[in-house]
Amino acid sequence: MSELYKKDAHELAELLRAGEVSAVELTEVFLERIATYNPAMNAYLAVDAAGALAQAKSVDADRAAGKELPPYAGVPIAIKDNMCQRGVATTAASKMLEGWLPPYDATVVTKLKEARLPILGHTNMDEFAMGSSTEHSAFGPTQNPWGKDLIPGGSGGGSAAAVAGYLAPWALGSDTGGSIRQPGAMTGTVGAKPTYGAVSRYGVIAMASSLDQVGPVARNVRDAAALQQIIGGHDPLDSMSLTQDLGDFERGVVAADDTDLSGVRIGLLKELSGDGFDDDVKRAFDQTVAKLKDAGAQIVEISCPSFEYAMAAYYIIMPAEVSSNMARFDGVRYGNRVEPAEGPVTSETMMAATRGKMLGDEVQRRIILGTHVLSAGAYDAYYGSALKVRTLVKQDMEAAFEKVDFILSPTTPTTVFKFGEKINDVMAMYMNDMTTVPANLAGNPAISVPVALADGLPVSVQVIAPVFADEDMYKFAALVEKYADPAASACPVEKWEESVND
Repeated sequence: MSELYKKDAHELAELLRAGEVSAVELTEVFLERIATYNPAMNAYLAVDAAGALAQAKSVDADRAAGKELPPYAGVPIAIKDNMCQRGVATTAASKMLEGWLPPYDATVVTKLKEARLPILGHTNMDEFAMGSSTEHSAFGPTQNPWGKDLIPGGSGGGSAAAVAGYLAPWALGSDTGGSIRQPGAMTGTVGAKPTYGAVSRYGVIAMASSLDQVGPVARNVRDAAALQQIIGGHDPLDSMSLTQDLGDFERGVVAADDTDLSGVRIGLLKELSGDGFDDDVKRAFDQTVAKLKDAGAQIVEISCPSFEYAMAAYYIIMPAEVSSNMARFDGVRYGNRVEPAEGPVTSETMMAATRGKMLGDEVQRRIILGTHVLSAGAYDAYYGSALKVRTLVKQDMEAAFEKVDFILSPTTPTTVFKFGEKINDVMAMYMNDMTTVPANLAGNPAISVPVALADGLPVSVQVIAPVFADEDMYKFAALVEKYADPAASACPVEKWEESVND
């Protein structure tokens, strides 16, 4: 049990059910690791040791009394810091919300509690989920456990780093343009974006409402599937919540033990290949495709012409919705307040001082851009045109899935990069999402699976499935995982721990 923290969530659940470890013992293992390594990693912004242990004690008591428990009861979890948890500081990694204690739980948090999962704490992120490296957190960046000078991806770098570095067996993230999948690729973890509406957004601090989706971060596909099963389902508190049952994701993964892929049609997109991808990424992707082809899969080259404009459309639609959602944080209705140092104190000068002081550069950049594209003189030329492109992306995606069962692409155009390497190159940073954005625009489910190592760093591929086909996505992703290099999802965290101690 000395390396209990390295076991997967479903393995830990089996140990708990067998009585080989208690929920309290397991929770204490992760809390001890957090206390030891989080000061350096900065994966957690808030740790709720008391709440996690209280849930664990309750699980142990009910198990001892012979009560029926949910299958993963007692397995600890971390959540991204934009998900409201009653009485636990929730800041979205912004000074604007520093010290805020939500008076209610997000629906996904309620579901975690109903599943009896001890919630370890809230993980670091780019401020209000705006960024691709977690360097835009108001409370400092998160270190990638693959190397302390490496970014963990973003915006959900804290959740991915916590899972990769064994500070949690699994976690929740949110994905607006790739903020679960891109950190997954950077940390060798599995990150999934469900079909839009499959998981409730109620109580999740909004970035871009028509794009945001909560999803799982895990060390393998089975755990990710199980976690979506826990948090998914219809929620009347979310007007966009789906009412249909999308299937039993974990059962599908467990049943996917046939490695014969005969009859499976895999689409390779012309628009998500070629220029812009590192050689190491291309090599790992091509090797994965070759393995799937050898297993019987049919490889089909397809084209979605609108994808050429997807990034441009995304960076108009997303800032427009950011501008609208962030308007509430003005020091009057929501958020901390700063009064101007000079001149008269009016609502206008107070709001200007508050937003200028409490919001970071990237958040302000997106608010300004979004406000501009929504202005009377620019609305039709920019925002209206972007919505038309979004419709074309959705139509192209639907047409593609008439020819193939799944679309396969690299998750990111590059491998993980160093702190400071792209922070001042806005376009280079934005292009990290070039392969992940289309699924958000169209609402399709997508998952990132680590498949290989390049110079000792993880490389991942992305599986995109038809809308509502989340169960099929997890099944196929589990088969992709079978052909992957296991080292790609096994972070050599001991090297990072040694570097921290030096």
